[in-house]
Amino acid sequence: MGAPGGDTAGAGAVDTAGAAGATAPPVRRRSVAGGLLASELGVLFRRRRTWAMLCALAAIPVLIAVAVRVSSAVPAGRGPAFLDRITQNGLFVGVTAMVVSVPLFLPLTVGVVAGDTIAGEAGQGTLRYLLVAPAGRIRLLLVKYVGAALFVVVAPLVVALVGAGIGAALFPVGPVTLLSGDTIGTGEAVLRLLLIAAYLAVSLLGLSAIGLFISTLTDVPVGAMAATVVLSVVSQVLDALPQLEWLHPWLFSHYWLDFGDLLRQPLSWDSFAVNAVLQGGYVAVFGALAYARFVTKDVLS
Repeated sequence: MGAPGGDTAGAGAVDTAGAAGATAPPVRRRSVAGGLLASELGVLFRRRRTWAMLCALAAIPVLIAVAVRVSSAVPAGRGPAFLDRITQNGLFVGVTAMVVSVPLFLPLTVGVVAGDTIAGEAGQGTLRYLLVAPAGRIRLLLVKYVGAALFVVVAPLVVALVGAGIGAALFPVGPVTLLSGDTIGTGEAVLRLLLIAAYLAVSLLGLSAIGLFISTLTDVPVGAMAATVVLSVVSQVLDALPQLEWLHPWLFSHYWLDFGDLLRQPLSWDSFAVNAVLQGGYVAVFGALAYARFVTKDVLS
């Protein structure tokens, strides 16, 4: 009678151990991915280069606010969009700064971060050591893109918040008159400002995916950064040519400045949705290309 009981106990122990072993890998995979992501974000946001770029972006609204403050009244229709509204309401400093940042400064910083994702590790010779750990190429690629995408969220948010802060310090702040002629309170106006920052973050996700793909093609991070920035400029040049109007809706930069719907009453999400679908397509296509390239990349050469 003792033997069967012992067999049963042993089988139960084996089953328990087997069940524990079966559930251990997912936990381990999650811990590896979480640790890898935390390490990537720590490295990204501890770099002096990252902080230098964020400080440069923060300087844009400061320069705009100071320039308007020390100058005479801005003539209507002159300069960047919303510039003539700053003296009436300081919150427009953030909106104007984001309009100024979109064509070059935001794509430049995103290109630097995205272009460095894989090429930076390859150039430093650390890519092979990252892949020795139980991370896997797919997981590493996803973590690199998530890090770049988080920077894409932070960059326009810095411009918006610094713009709102310096605008409130130098100009009166109160109810905001929207493009539709309606007036909203200060709290809702700040929310609209944050929605514009979110719109720009979504707008730059496609460029970030392009930079990730280019970064898998080379071991020279400067080359990947430059190529990503150049492509953003080329896309905007093509978007400005009326002869290529048929191509415009397919360019990743086409909807970058179409956040006017967020400054109307009632709030419309049409442009946000169209832009998100377009950027999602770029993320899917160039993410797949980056995957196809990276899984076959020789990291030992």
